[in-house]
Amino acid sequence: MNYFIEKEWLLEHLQDKNIRIADCRYNLGLSEEGYDSYVKDHIPGAVYFHLSKDLSGPVSVHGGRHPLPAIEDLQETFSLAGISEETTVIAYDGGEGSYAARLWWLLNYVGHEKVYILNGGYKAWKDAGYPTNDTIPTYLKTEFKVHLNDKIFASQEEVKKMVEAKNDETVIIDSRENKRYLGMEEPIDKKAGHIPGAINKVWTEGFENGRIKSIKEQEKRFKEIDKDKQVIVYCGSGVTATPNFIALKMAGYNNVKLYAGSFSDWITYEENEVETGKNVR
Repeated sequence: MNYFIEKEWLLEHLQDKNIRIADCRYNLGLSEEGYDSYVKDHIPGAVYFHLSKDLSGPVSVHGGRHPLPAIEDLQETFSLAGISEETTVIAYDGGEGSYAARLWWLLNYVGHEKVYILNGGYKAWKDAGYPTNDTIPTYLKTEFKVHLNDKIFASQEEVKKMVEAKNDETVIIDSRENKRYLGMEEPIDKKAGHIPGAINKVWTEGFENGRIKSIKEQEKRFKEIDKDKQVIVYCGSGVTATPNFIALKMAGYNNVKLYAGSFSDWITYEENEVETGKNVR
């Protein structure tokens, strides 16, 4: 199944009442740049979701750099955006894919599966000369209903058990760039390396020129992984692993979880080991 929609489809359905467009543009280095860009111009009718304020909870000792929001906070955020069970959400970011994928995963986590990502993001939309405006829309508040899907969530405790078991029943995927996985460099977190036993599948390899690769190409990326195994994906803080989560689902992997706290959470537990170099297990 493909969880991305094309800009032509969205253009045709721009006026549909049951469509809610979600602008997720963000810059990790400049946290307000995404919102400032949204205020300047966006796809007509789009609501803005801020990664740090709407799609993450407060940073604490544990939980990583982008902790999951409290369920009641997510419920309020989606209610204020006018999202109901009948709503199809179309998420987009600047074209990276990861910020929109974070919203996609969160909506699936709370049981709302009618969500898709705009292939190519806002860049593709603007490059096509499609309409934009600077109007900040308001929608009637709904009563967003939560049906928690915790089958797609992995806690630190669960990952730790998998690591300690050292068996072949679970595959842990580090989605970060190879240098960070190997521990050669770490520009953000206090420790370098990866969770013991993890393999490296860089999330950006699932895209080409800002567009998601085909289902066949995603299958090739993960071909050495048995589809019957439990797969857990992580990254630095639970954002850039979400495109890998989606790519695995596209490729036919049904037992996939996101370690939401990811590496930045893992290293806050002093007893947790960290490996460097290539996994040789």
